[in-house]
Amino acid sequence: MIKFGTGGWRAIIGDEFTKANVQLLTQALAKDINEKGWAERGIVIGYDRRFLSDKSSRWMAEVLAANGIKVYFVNQNAPTPLIMYAVKAMELPYGAAITASHNPADYNGIKIFTEGGRDATEEVTDRLEELISQISLEDVQTLDFQKGLEKGIIEIIQPFNDYIDTILSMIDLEAIKKNHLKILLDPMYGVSKTSLQTILLTARCEVELIHDRHDTLFGGRLPSPTAVTLHHLRNMVVEKEYDLGIGTDGDADRLGIIDEKGNFIHPNDIMALLYYYLLKYKGWRGPVVRNLATTHLLDKIAVSFGEQCYEVPVGFKHISSKMEETNALIGGESSGGLTIRGHIKGKDGIFAAALLVEMICVTGKLLSELLDEIHEAHGNFVMAENDFKFRKEDKEKLVNLLYVEKKIPTFPYPVEKVSYEDGVKVYFENGDWVIARFSGTEPLLRIFAESNTHEKAAELGQIVKDFLHL
Repeated sequence: MIKFGTGGWRAIIGDEFTKANVQLLTQALAKDINEKGWAERGIVIGYDRRFLSDKSSRWMAEVLAANGIKVYFVNQNAPTPLIMYAVKAMELPYGAAITASHNPADYNGIKIFTEGGRDATEEVTDRLEELISQISLEDVQTLDFQKGLEKGIIEIIQPFNDYIDTILSMIDLEAIKKNHLKILLDPMYGVSKTSLQTILLTARCEVELIHDRHDTLFGGRLPSPTAVTLHHLRNMVVEKEYDLGIGTDGDADRLGIIDEKGNFIHPNDIMALLYYYLLKYKGWRGPVVRNLATTHLLDKIAVSFGEQCYEVPVGFKHISSKMEETNALIGGESSGGLTIRGHIKGKDGIFAAALLVEMICVTGKLLSELLDEIHEAHGNFVMAENDFKFRKEDKEKLVNLLYVEKKIPTFPYPVEKVSYEDGVKVYFENGDWVIARFSGTEPLLRIFAESNTHEKAAELGQIVKDFLHL
């Protein structure tokens, strides 16, 4: 069974992520493209550094080419946002990246993008799932990759320079050049090295790297930039007195930040910092879009500038759609992905990092100073989050309890309302909240809670955990 989650299709290599399934998915995609008459417009395909990513991208290209569909192939490991940019810049109806993003090393997957460089909507992925169910391996057509090149139906492209130049055109390069920042970059064995290093060096930053070699096991770490996985970056920033540490996930659509003191800046705070910076220091205007597991500090900032904050389900496709609908200035999520108006309609850790560096240089303030400025005006917002694995046989019980019986724990605080839009989110009258939802990319139940202290947030999360017997 091939099922799309919030970030494309992901599966364990050798279990469900196999050549046969990659080909089945691609044959379904080819059928969809041909039915819509888009074969000549074509599709761009790229891949990251994961095991089998390069081979899988060729499997995709071979199936698409055999079905008469023009393939624009990025023949080197590339960040997911670069592939999305290519879809937008080349005005293509589809794009695909072979990646499992921040998932463990034994996973791989395929992200599908649509016109404008956005994540495929549920309507698109539901259609692909329907088509997959109607075909078998006997229906799969393939054309040897080299023959596809010779026939011109597969074409090698290099969108790197255009992507970099676009980001450089959107940031205040001169302001960064004047500050000569010393930055330590941790690509987490992923694909951000060349792109982000090029941008920062062009801006005259001093850049050094760690964990930049090709390692399909990601050094034994989860390739997700968190306080735990970036501990080496934190230590080195302090030890060698860097101005900033930047970590990016496996496919570079998310980022993690270490400040000059070695503090991990939570993605919630990164979102708040950038939205606040764009409003106050650059004078831009517009609402903000966040998913329902992201900080409500954004709501407070929006209101203080006469703007609005929109809440959507988890999945960046929901964020980009709402941004387009409301002409929002910025949109993002607590896992470290964001974009701003005018850029691609998907998350981009490379662009976000560049904008953050600009913010430090334009304001002349340390990250800690800017955060203090925000919290002094709007109060403290602290999140506690935990992931829980469960057995397949237990999921049905949890689903029944949460979504069918709709039972919630007894809390020590007055409840304002309960939402079942994506998981179960409880809003309290004092502004606190807690949510339990199943991950769309891994077999996990995630619990997020926010309050004005870590102790209160952790208490809310623990109440839900105990209630669900996790």
